Amino acid sequence: MTRSWYSSGQNDHFEFQPYVSIAERRRQAYEHVEALRKKGRVITPVVIEGRAIAKTFWGKAWCSHLETHSDFATRMPRGRTYVRNGSVVHLDVAKGEIAAIVAGSSMYEVAVTVTPLAKPRVKELGKACGASVASVVELLEGRLPKGVLAAMTHAQGGLFPGAGEIALACTCPDWARMCKHVAAVLYGVGARLDARPELLFVLRGVDTKALVTASLAKHGKAARKAPKRVLASKDLGSVFGIEMEIS
Repeated sequence: MTRSWYSSGQNDHFEFQPYVSIAERRRQAYEHVEALRKKGRVITPVVIEGRAIAKTFWGKAWCSHLETHSDFATRMPRGRTYVRNGSVVHLDVAKGEIAAIVAGSSMYEVAVTVTPLAKPRVKELGKACGASVASVVELLEGRLPKGVLAAMTHAQGGLFPGAGEIALACTCPDWARMCKHVAAVLYGVGARLDARPELLFVLRGVDTKALVTASLAKHGKAARKAPKRVLASKDLGSVFGIEMEIS
């Protein structure tokens, strides 16, 4: 059953499942993923080291965007707990979709569908980059002027999915607008972006090389010499207008 990002919640209901200890969940998860591996499926679990779920610019930005949606407030804490304790045993990000397996009272399949970024928005982001993006590395590391990062992370016009651009589905019996398994997966994406920030661009169908190439072609050598103001992690909150603490 697909859940809309902004579903009304009028028909939400929940069937309570019997308690399953973390140790038992891990055992079940291990058996499940091993069976999948034997069938040739590549399994990529989300591993959180320490308390912070996301540590780099794009990972923090993704989680911050997620947390701006107050509709999900009641599910976010459980999602953080699930991703921290290793319940997201598999997560894969591709163009327009996120597929995952989460260990709960049973093993649940989570599917998140994301609309590729519309061409006009990609064009606007290209304009925002201007002469400031000299390499894909700088783009992926978030080493860009504040104005460019503000455009990239803008709630409506940036890279992150908004209303009508994302659909959520989970095989669990919880019919809430966002179940804890989906929340865990979305936080898991933030953690995955720490190691592979390019996946955000892959998810939205944006060619990072094309963005940089267009900037360099238009502005030539000036793009390489353009002064840059690197946005420190402590300044990230100012981009969103919130206090940053992804832990």
